[in-house]
Amino acid sequence: MCDEKYTVDAWYEMMATAFKHGVNFFDNAEAYGMGQAEELMGGAIKKGIADGLWIREDLVISTKMFLGANDFSTSGPNAVGLSRKHIVEGTKASLKRLELDYVDVIFCHHPDPHTPIEETVRAMNYVIAKGWAFYWGTSEWLASDIREACEIADRLGLIRPVVEQPQYNLFVRTKVDVEYLDLYKKYGLGITTWSPLAFGTLTGKYSAGRPVGSRFTTAAFKDGPLAEGFDGRVEMADKLKPIAAELGCSLAQLSIAWCVSNEKVSTVLVGASRPSQLEENLKALDVVSKMTLEVKEKIDAIASFVPTPSTMDHFALLRNRHL
Repeated sequence: MCDEKYTVDAWYEMMATAFKHGVNFFDNAEAYGMGQAEELMGGAIKKGIADGLWIREDLVISTKMFLGANDFSTSGPNAVGLSRKHIVEGTKASLKRLELDYVDVIFCHHPDPHTPIEETVRAMNYVIAKGWAFYWGTSEWLASDIREACEIADRLGLIRPVVEQPQYNLFVRTKVDVEYLDLYKKYGLGITTWSPLAFGTLTGKYSAGRPVGSRFTTAAFKDGPLAEGFDGRVEMADKLKPIAAELGCSLAQLSIAWCVSNEKVSTVLVGASRPSQLEENLKALDVVSKMTLEVKEKIDAIASFVPTPSTMDHFALLRNRHL
């Protein structure tokens, strides 16, 4: 499925804006836009090289395997998951869409309880051995599964996962702030976090309701796990606005800066629908130095954090229907 409103030129403009502000890491996944996101990024990378803005070595490109590039709700059992078959076939297909010889990092987009972790570890090492990626990592995995993957890699003399990509924001903290602590110390695990704005609830745009066309008016966000706690989060976001005002920044910039200020976080992934929005979000870097202990205490008094044990990612059981 291809959406014609997205173009290589628009994608390039966004990447070029980010690059000129010091951003060199660009994340993707086989499932994004059913493969279209990889095609557009690949075109943008080529355009940047042709224009002399960057060379391939300047960029850190990642993609993720699990959901496939077709409709995962109807795809067959071999088109999704973390089996050796899908990892190998999916990686080759992603590189073809990206028009790249390799990506820098390849992630297991979700955990897969239907595939032995050892099979996934071996498959990811095969991908690295073939020169299709330099490093591999996980996304939304439980700490216990990451630990098992590292132990298996050590036992077999293979390459461990070096990075995890979890959701992390003022409302979702348990994995990054609690459950992964031993992994940072023992394995030097890196963290590239996503959704610093909690699906937009930390922008303040939902204060007066759900704007037409916004994320929380879509079917996926009206009901189900992605909609849980929406009203409470909007209420807390409104209470955080005075703190942002005191710091001379927007609520979005405050929220992103809070994530960046965590020394355990390697990268904060941000998205934008237009270059001007991206530039506004990147101004959060000027706010990081203002994230003092006093400011964080004020934030915590509103967005109070109570650790709750993490559960298996809801996509993990996608292949249950084939059993």
